[in-house]
Amino acid sequence: MSQIIALTNQKGGVGKSTSAVNLAASLAALDRRVLLVDLDPQGHASMGSGIDKYALDKSVLDVLLGDTTANDAIIRGLPVHYDVLPGNGDLTAAEVELLDSDQRQSRLSLALQTVADDYDVVLIDCPPSLNMLTVNALTAAHGVLIPLQCEFYALEGLSALLDTVEQIKQSVNPELAVSGILRTMYDKRTSLTREVDKQLRDFFGDALLKTTIPRNVKVAEAPSHGLPVTQYARFSRGSQAYRVLAKEMIRRLSL
Repeated sequence: MSQIIALTNQKGGVGKSTSAVNLAASLAALDRRVLLVDLDPQGHASMGSGIDKYALDKSVLDVLLGDTTANDAIIRGLPVHYDVLPGNGDLTAAEVELLDSDQRQSRLSLALQTVADDYDVVLIDCPPSLNMLTVNALTAAHGVLIPLQCEFYALEGLSALLDTVEQIKQSVNPELAVSGILRTMYDKRTSLTREVDKQLRDFFGDALLKTTIPRNVKVAEAPSHGLPVTQYARFSRGSQAYRVLAKEMIRRLSL
C-alpha cells in the first residue's frame, strides 16, 4: 500500500521544498517508486526536479479543478528517477477556484487514489501557509513530515499546524498522524541549536527524527541546476544526510 506523506510548515525558509526533492531522490535511489506532488505555488519542488514551471501544459491545479486526471498531468521519465505532479504560480488561484466547489477539501485525495497504487510513497510539498491547498494535502495524507529549523522562532506557529492536523484527523482523515519532525539547517556547534534541540526533544519525544540536515552550500546550490543534491554533489554532507533520512523513513513507515 502506498504511503502518502505531506511535508508542511507554514513558516517559510525551513528547507521544506529542498527536503521534499532530496527525500524523493534518496527514496528513489533505494528502489522505491516515488511520486512528488508540488502543491506550493512557488513551484520550487518542480524546479528542483528539473522541470520548467513556466512551460507546463498541465499542472496539479488542473487536477484539483477536475480539468485533467493525475495520470495525465504526472511527468515521468525524469533524470531524477522519480515522477512529479508539477505546480506553479497558477496555484494561487486555487483558494478562490475551490471555495464553492464540491468536496473542496478532498480534491487531491480523490485524484491521488487513481495513481497511488503505482507508487510506494507519494510526497506532497505543501505551501508555507495553512490554506485550502494544505488542507487538501492533509486530507489526502497518511502522515505529516514537518521540517523545522533550529532557531528562536522554530516553535512559533507550530501549535497552529498541530491543531490543524488534529482537526483534519477528527473530521475527515482519521489515519492522519505526525510521521516525524525533521531538523534542518542544523549546526550543533551553536548554543541556540542545542537549546532548541532540547525543547524539541522534550516536546516531541519519539516523533523527532534522529536524522538532522546540516547547513551545506551544496544543498543550496543544487536547485539552480535542477537537480537534487544527491545527484549534484553526491558526496557532500547534505547528500549523505538525505540518504540517511530516506533509510530512517523507510524503517519508520515500513516502506
